[in-house]
Amino acid sequence: MPVTSVGVGVHRISEAFVNFYLVEGAEGLTVVDSGLPAMWNALGEGLRSLGRAPADIKAVVLTHAHFDHLGLARRLQQELAIPVWVHPGDAYIARHPYRYSHEKSRLRFMMTHPAGLPVIARMAKAGALKVRGLRETTPMPNAGTLPVPGAPQVIYSPGHTAGHCALFLRERNILFTGDALVTLDPYTRRRGPHIVAGAATANSAQNLESLTQLAATGASLVLPGHGEPWHLGIEDAVAIARRNGPA
Repeated sequence: MPVTSVGVGVHRISEAFVNFYLVEGAEGLTVVDSGLPAMWNALGEGLRSLGRAPADIKAVVLTHAHFDHLGLARRLQQELAIPVWVHPGDAYIARHPYRYSHEKSRLRFMMTHPAGLPVIARMAKAGALKVRGLRETTPMPNAGTLPVPGAPQVIYSPGHTAGHCALFLRERNILFTGDALVTLDPYTRRRGPHIVAGAATANSAQNLESLTQLAATGASLVLPGHGEPWHLGIEDAVAIARRNGPA
């Protein structure tokens, strides 16, 4: 199915081991992250299955600006004339999707962790090497509630990138963790709660520290950028991610 309902008014679109989400609100839809270029058709099919149209999308909100979360943002911005929100710490990456800090050499890491190669290959087939940057973005604050459908609360959680932000739907008790906490690490194919490997994470120590902010939300449903939803609560997910540590 192109779209899966994962919470009240929240729907997941998943392809090539990458997730993004549609959030329903009184004023329309917010797209949380925007996947890879090949997911455009899945977005269209998902909208139709919900009885929605592209014009119902009022905003794109990025947890961070890595290429696998930026894939549809430029097209949505251009075709729908909607804002794309991203933290200023990631504005440069949003303009230049392949220029970002990471602790470890990606090539060397993939050579020593071959289990992740099929995941990376699937992402490449879905357009991971063809993502275009954004000339303009709307700056996301460190905290507060965004004026977009669903009214997500910003949870500043740097480490994976300098400007990474989780998004909390307080009334629905749902937390979008982006890549600050995932249930599938694309670079190692490890499942369960983890932080993403150093091949894509700027500062693993800071990422682990930022898990405190995520746990403080007390969210019951965790929706990551990669992997399946986590239904046992954010505190449980954070405890496991800390035990698993960085790769």
